Amino acid sequence: MFTYLNPDIRQQLIDTGKLLRIHRDGTPVDDETTMLADELVINLLGPIPLPLKMGGQSYQVDWYAAVRSTELEKVEELAATLRERGGQNRFATLATSMAVNSVLLIGDARNSDNPLVRVHSNCLTGDVFGSERCECGAQLESAVGRISNDPDGGMIVYMAGHEGRGIGLWAKAATYLLQDAGENTYQANQSLGLPVDCRDFTDAAALILFFLGDRPMRLLTNNPKKIEDLSAAGLTQITIEKHVVGVSKWNKRYLSAKQSWGHKIGDSDIAK
Repeated sequence: MFTYLNPDIRQQLIDTGKLLRIHRDGTPVDDETTMLADELVINLLGPIPLPLKMGGQSYQVDWYAAVRSTELEKVEELAATLRERGGQNRFATLATSMAVNSVLLIGDARNSDNPLVRVHSNCLTGDVFGSERCECGAQLESAVGRISNDPDGGMIVYMAGHEGRGIGLWAKAATYLLQDAGENTYQANQSLGLPVDCRDFTDAAALILFFLGDRPMRLLTNNPKKIEDLSAAGLTQITIEKHVVGVSKWNKRYLSAKQSWGHKIGDSDIAK
């Protein structure tokens, strides 16, 4: 259990090239480098062959798990304390607060001229439960299919800490109740005293820079803010690929709110 915390296993993964660290600019960390206390460093574990089946289609991808060093260090400190106290039954608490992001590398993206990329914010209700209150699940499934069928391949960066545009699942549940009472998705966040969008795309940019570099790429998104944030983090050659899928009677109001907030969604898209 939790063998990734075991120092021996950790060293074995490092020695076999399955575990490495990267800077925020995507360059690998030299173990001899002196790190600053507040410097962003991401641990990257993989590749792990992962056969997927989505929407009746089968795909083969390489999965990488990514987590900030600061978060992993806190977990490792707690693990050492639990081992000393014999608290094996409490090890499940180690995973509760650590946002482990994922990379799905599809095709020969690292050698292609113009890979197709999706930075996807996790959505339990949409991605897992198949909720139609949003279009998230449909966007994820469509992205896997589009990238798999694209001659240039590409990657999906799955951001685990982005539930509800960064407010978390508990607060998101509260916003749903407020939406049912008449507010839109942005008004509901504001009613709770929360930002309308508090997502941080720094880690996503670092992972894209590591795997693809700052080269021409196509990003599956309708959100101009995402482009602005990724560009500010070092990705300067992004072209938007429109990604409107999963429209239904249940989420048209939600999509209309996104449209009014600046998302590149046309009236004809919502009228589908």
